[in-house]
Amino acid sequence: MLTAYIICCILTLAYVALMLLYRHGWQQQSYFDQSRAKPSTRVSIIIPARNEAANIGTCLKAIIAQDYPKELYEVIVVDDHSEDDTVAIVNSFTPHTVKCIKLADHIDSSEAVNAYKKKALAAGIGQGTGDLIVTTDADCIAKPQWLSIVVAFHEEHKPVMIAAPVDFSCDGSVLQLFQSIDFMSMQGITAAAQKLQLGNMANGANLAFSREAYESVDGYKGIEHLASGDDYLLMVKLQNAYPGRIWYLKNKEAIVATAPQLTWAGFLQQRIRWASKTGKYNDGKLTAILAFVYLFNLSFLALLIAGFLNPLFFGMAALMLCWKIISELSFLFPVAGFFNKKKQLLYFPLLQPLHIAYIILAGFLGFVGVYKWKGRSVR
Repeated sequence: MLTAYIICCILTLAYVALMLLYRHGWQQQSYFDQSRAKPSTRVSIIIPARNEAANIGTCLKAIIAQDYPKELYEVIVVDDHSEDDTVAIVNSFTPHTVKCIKLADHIDSSEAVNAYKKKALAAGIGQGTGDLIVTTDADCIAKPQWLSIVVAFHEEHKPVMIAAPVDFSCDGSVLQLFQSIDFMSMQGITAAAQKLQLGNMANGANLAFSREAYESVDGYKGIEHLASGDDYLLMVKLQNAYPGRIWYLKNKEAIVATAPQLTWAGFLQQRIRWASKTGKYNDGKLTAILAFVYLFNLSFLALLIAGFLNPLFFGMAALMLCWKIISELSFLFPVAGFFNKKKQLLYFPLLQPLHIAYIILAGFLGFVGVYKWKGRSVR
């Protein structure tokens, strides 16, 4: 009993320290005020799309409405074997505004492909002419100043890669509220980890990198066999080649909004996909932190099982949960202010059982590495 108590105390203290460290990193990440200098960078916006007929039109309208000079950016949609009207909708936009290419035309039909999104991105980048590559997803909506801010940040700081904020919309349901808070937490950790050099995190829904740097590391070569990680794994390659030249863009107008998963099954498959890339590349700091967080959450399951043998373990689990909630809220409060989601934190304590259960399940299944995505079974 004493040994278990000491272990739980150590885990809890370390977890609280980690949350406070993330809070410090988020607050140290300076807010970027857009430069008024006239932009000169030519940009290629690459959008992989598979069966996105319901979303691609809205996404493209938002991009076409950007306040960035029209002559300085191009939009390339890469159709990944869509079985709906995705291509027809993209082609309804004028060719000089949006270009649609088919992934099938850029891969060998006899080639065994596992990472379709990486192939689609590589094909789009290969067809583009921009010096700065910006990637987003077909179900995303950007604010009018989005591209101007990304480019201004690029021109001022000269990073080789920019990780920018992404936000989940929320209809108030338990499913979407849970995803909104969970994803907001990931965004806060992304910014904090970058500032504190605690590992690499990014989201391809709002990512930018220089073509020169991309080509210097041979793009996705060497990681194309992994189905997931088009954002994270490329970031690790660039971090290794250009230490300290990956930046996080903290600006509310640079936030890209995207829709959460519509079902619990879809949510779990998405998180398994994200978890599957962990440990697949040389990023020891992030791997160690994620392993610790998984162990911390797994300890709750162990304590609940042990509680049926000795009720004191239930009390130990309750005490750990209280410290978990307090430390996470301390970290999340300023992050929620940035994303205008402070009211959602009122529900945060009630969602803790779901949070712990999903981390344990998604982490385990992500290690196995088999999941379904976009109608495909991938490994």
